[in-house]
Amino acid sequence: MSATGPDVFDKTLHTTNIWLNDLMEELGPDRQLSWNVLSTVLQMLRDRLPLGLAAHLGAELPVLVRGAYYDRFEPARQPSDWDWDEFVIEVTDRLSDARLLDASDAVRSVFATLSRHISRGQVAKVQATLPEKLRTMWRSAEERVTPPGQSAAQPTAPSLP
Repeated sequence: MSATGPDVFDKTLHTTNIWLNDLMEELGPDRQLSWNVLSTVLQMLRDRLPLGLAAHLGAELPVLVRGAYYDRFEPARQPSDWDWDEFVIEVTDRLSDARLLDASDAVRSVFATLSRHISRGQVAKVQATLPEKLRTMWRSAEERVTPPGQSAAQPTAPSLP
């Protein structure tokens, strides 16, 4: 089937569910919350990356996740300034209607998910643009998901049943 046919829909749903399951292991069994956290953190990350890097990161996301990533995207406003504290405060504000959730844990969980599923090279490029505290936070998230002796961010290629 073509790249726009039903096979693409099946694959993106399957892959997105893998990502949400990863997040639910860390955040709890609330699928909607996991989707909101993933969307929020990705959009905030996107808005703070140089435009070209934001596009390259978007290209590595599953199609369904990519749609959330680009929702309300305003390239003319790229990149916005940031530091860790402002980032966490904004995550807290955007997720204020969700159940109590530590914003730092939410950000770490998304970083860990990205490290599991996108290429190591892309992770390194994104990390290189981050403020030191955020880069350190991402690296600590990688350590939680990477078995000793293996490099982080081995991209997964899920197969359809």
